[in-house]
Amino acid sequence: MPKQVTGCAAAVLSGGGDKMRLAVLGGTFDPIHNGHILMAEAALSRLNPTQVLFIPAGNPRFKENESVGDAAHRLKMVELAIAGKPPFQLSTMEIERGGVTYTVDTLRELKSGLEPQDELFFIMGWGSLAELPLWHKPAEIISLCRLIVVPRAGFPKPDLMQLEKDMRGLSERVIMLDEPQIEISSSDIREKVRSGQDIRGLVPDAVADYIAEQGLYR
Repeated sequence: MPKQVTGCAAAVLSGGGDKMRLAVLGGTFDPIHNGHILMAEAALSRLNPTQVLFIPAGNPRFKENESVGDAAHRLKMVELAIAGKPPFQLSTMEIERGGVTYTVDTLRELKSGLEPQDELFFIMGWGSLAELPLWHKPAEIISLCRLIVVPRAGFPKPDLMQLEKDMRGLSERVIMLDEPQIEISSSDIREKVRSGQDIRGLVPDAVADYIAEQGLYR
């Protein structure tokens, strides 16, 4: 079972003098799916971070008008999805913080627990990078970490030149990956469950079993 990290996770995970490379994957994870796992594995393959920290959001700013699944269920599904994968860890820090979830607050907290030589990365998809200028304090976000950007089916490749006009220095802080091409979305999975379709192959088997056992998304 993966370790649940609370509070300043990086301080817990760095554990001494070796250089720490911490990659963060945030999201509502409602539910977590195989695309999320592929994104984390792509970061591992490209950058070989020490840990990939999965951080389920508490109250995401961009989903204030949407219903987000119960935090306990979302945490449990992440726990099940990453079980047996030692580089992957689960953090409850955003859910415990309360209030609206801002990525910059999470990155500040993580950065405060790192040593000067340590590195912090944030994993996102093409669509999220395109919307980054709309996020809370985007300039501070790119000052705190480097961005690992993964292709997303249905979204055009972000125009870094254009984004650079809004966020100077962005292009130097971005690592663009060519794969994997993520074609799964949590909203599609929820709709499939509501209509009685099989979701195996889209989510880890343990997550599919949990959704069925708990009667989620029906």
